[in-house]
Amino acid sequence: RLLATPDTSTERGLRDAAMIHLMYASGLRVSELCTLKLGDLDLQRGVVAAFGKGGKRRLVPVGEVALAHVTSYLRDVRPKRAGRDPSLFLSPRGRRFSRQGFWKLLKRYARAAGIMTPLSPHKLRHSFATHLLRGGADLRAVQAMLGHADLSTTEIYTRIAQDHVAQAHARSHPRA
Repeated sequence: RLLATPDTSTERGLRDAAMIHLMYASGLRVSELCTLKLGDLDLQRGVVAAFGKGGKRRLVPVGEVALAHVTSYLRDVRPKRAGRDPSLFLSPRGRRFSRQGFWKLLKRYARAAGIMTPLSPHKLRHSFATHLLRGGADLRAVQAMLGHADLSTTEIYTRIAQDHVAQAHARSHPRA
């Protein structure tokens, strides 16, 4: 519901949809999303170069839906705001979008989507990791995409994914 909430017939909605979809599709931290530069996104290869904690650079694949939203934003909105700021996502004033601004934006869309549980930008990152693991992704691949230095940090998500497996077993197995 959250991903479908921005009104993409407006410039603001196009930008917001691009930001939310890119964050969810790539598992970026909010600070990484807001500091992306135009050159950090490779639309041809479908990857984003994120600069994480400690300035470590990693390449993360981006899904087609998120790429389509970012492409629409780059084509229809960003050129109107472009000044000297090389940031990918710009505020209406043509400056880099802030972490706090994204937090407010996300809360507004969550309310509009009828999501009553508290939602933070980090929840999109959690959803990214959990959905990959539920889909059978390799733990080390998820670790690399999230930019975790230690595998034990990524392993937290396996508990969530295992809960899903246990629930599926209880629902589906005749003797569960």
